[in-house]
Amino acid sequence: MQNWNLIFGIFIIASPILFSMIAYPDSIAWSWNEGRGGYFFALVFIVAELIGLKIVISRKRLLAVIPMALLTIAYLISLEYGLRDYIIESAEQFDVQLIYSWTWMWDFIVMAIFIVAVLTIFFGKRWIRIAPAGPIFLIGTAIILSLDAFFPYDTLGPLQYVVPYFVQTNVWIITMLDLGTAVAKDNVMFLRGEHGSMALQVFWPSAGVHSIIIFSLVIGAFMLKLNILRHRKAMYFVLGIVGTITVNLIRIFSLSWYALKVTTDPVAWEEYHKIAGEIMFLPWLFAFILVVILIESRRMKKLGQ
Repeated sequence: MQNWNLIFGIFIIASPILFSMIAYPDSIAWSWNEGRGGYFFALVFIVAELIGLKIVISRKRLLAVIPMALLTIAYLISLEYGLRDYIIESAEQFDVQLIYSWTWMWDFIVMAIFIVAVLTIFFGKRWIRIAPAGPIFLIGTAIILSLDAFFPYDTLGPLQYVVPYFVQTNVWIITMLDLGTAVAKDNVMFLRGEHGSMALQVFWPSAGVHSIIIFSLVIGAFMLKLNILRHRKAMYFVLGIVGTITVNLIRIFSLSWYALKVTTDPVAWEEYHKIAGEIMFLPWLFAFILVVILIESRRMKKLGQ
């Protein structure tokens, strides 16, 4: 029998996200700091974790969260009628360096608050074990956007520290594969390929350091759900971090390859740069969690026999 109350509850949670995707499709950009593309991935996490649960949500709780959904939708609408301008103007008061990261940060904060509030009403404190990935993904994205807003480029030393190592590794790979000429100096790569020369300055978001932070938060929350030994949780966590670092190296390599083999036109390269990170990191995140679930499900079946 279908748990229709749960399905309706999922629809209520999804309604502001679906509204933003339908009413403002241009805002669903896939670059991590230039749109609401993260809304879609958070929704996928939420649906994947809630669908099929046997927990019954009372009608009273369902009705209680409908005004919250409407209020969140009202926030999205009000952005188009002056609220976004007010947020932009407020950036000066807080000495914000990157305005766009500041404005998108508030979108993710509002959506995270809404979803955490709804899940708390539905499940109480148990939500952190029932459906943590979606809201923590939104919270993590808001944190990264805040860091990018206040400490852009290379001003946040600890996060920028690892970037030269990424750059040097990438230059070594390019040289080894004989794809062109590549030289590294700190966080700058000087590339020369089939379409001319290009200098790429790599900052911590472009190096994917933000994805390591978000992965750590999401996978940490996911591990809370798994009823497995701590050493296995630690093993999966370490493997996931290593995999994320590898994905980031592939991302930097792909950006270099694009300049070496496809084009050095700044506009065309920037378009590729905007989506290159998320189209690699997010599928990797989903795939890793799926593989862990499959491995542990099979293992538990064997142990049960």
